[in-house]
Amino acid sequence: MALFFYSDLFLRNPGLREMFPIGMNHQRDRLLHALGRIVSQVDNLPELVPFVRQLGADHRKFGVEALHYPEVGQSLFTTLRYFSGAEWTDTLAKDWSDAYGVVAKVMIEAAEEDAAQRPAWWNAQIVTHERRRFDLAVMRVVTERPLPFLPGQAVAVEVPARPRTWRFYSMANAPRPDNTIDFHVRLVDGGPVSPVLVRSVAPGDRLKLASPVGTMTYDDRSGRDVLLIGGSTGLAPLKAILERIAQSPAPPRVHLFFGSRTMDGLYDLDDLAKRAVEYPWLTVVPAVSDEPADGGAEQGTLADVIARHGIWRDHDAYVCGSPTMVDATSDRLVRLGLGRDRIRFDKYADA
Repeated sequence: MALFFYSDLFLRNPGLREMFPIGMNHQRDRLLHALGRIVSQVDNLPELVPFVRQLGADHRKFGVEALHYPEVGQSLFTTLRYFSGAEWTDTLAKDWSDAYGVVAKVMIEAAEEDAAQRPAWWNAQIVTHERRRFDLAVMRVVTERPLPFLPGQAVAVEVPARPRTWRFYSMANAPRPDNTIDFHVRLVDGGPVSPVLVRSVAPGDRLKLASPVGTMTYDDRSGRDVLLIGGSTGLAPLKAILERIAQSPAPPRVHLFFGSRTMDGLYDLDDLAKRAVEYPWLTVVPAVSDEPADGGAEQGTLADVIARHGIWRDHDAYVCGSPTMVDATSDRLVRLGLGRDRIRFDKYADA
């Protein structure tokens, strides 16, 4: 369906092709995901409207303008009519047309509001780049102008070697006055961006950063103790939240669980250990799932290790890692008595 849609769109409007990446597989997946979410949540406006507004603002980095929406709508209707076959009716066509009109209006308004407040992207330069493992790097960049974000959020990143291909990475620090931002990047097989960021870039190289997104942000009004759970580079946004908590006049108790399949996957454990010494309210528990643990780490998946350490029903939880890890850990927390409304997480596509 997505292949048909983009083929129709580019045949009707050849000039639009240059707005998209050379490889379209990920872009097609994003289209189907967005359409599926919009249709499934059409009766849940409190959830749907923020998502659609975020789509509108986020599409600014591709150069999308209001004049493009009618062209997209025409190809969408052509695609829906083709795949609906005999089930396509005038009534159904009107329903889709009305719905698309509303969605497009919300996206256009959100993009216009966003344009009045911030650029479509920020230019940045790599300051430091450290390979922690053969497939993992920690790097620091500096933006030309301040990039406002909340600890726990992420930004889409574009590298010159992969034009028009954007992938999300979480900031690993709270905002700093010097405009520097840390990223933790793990190489993903077949990913177009992460191999470049891990293997090919160096200090002095330039990047583009899009507007920050994500809802896994720290709630400093709850008054509850905090549970931070990160698998592999899912640690990055938790470190940003940790820095934000450290700035509080009376920080809550914080338990940070950092997990990996192997011991060398605990790439940032030294820094976490230093922070645990510096912050008396912080407890750090490393975990390893696929090999014997040593050096103070515990054996088992993050879900199992967390269950051994407490009930957590009176905490706020922030979970970041692979989709499988996030789902398993969230389900275990619920079984341990923590309400789902107190579990925050975001899921981003592999890079």
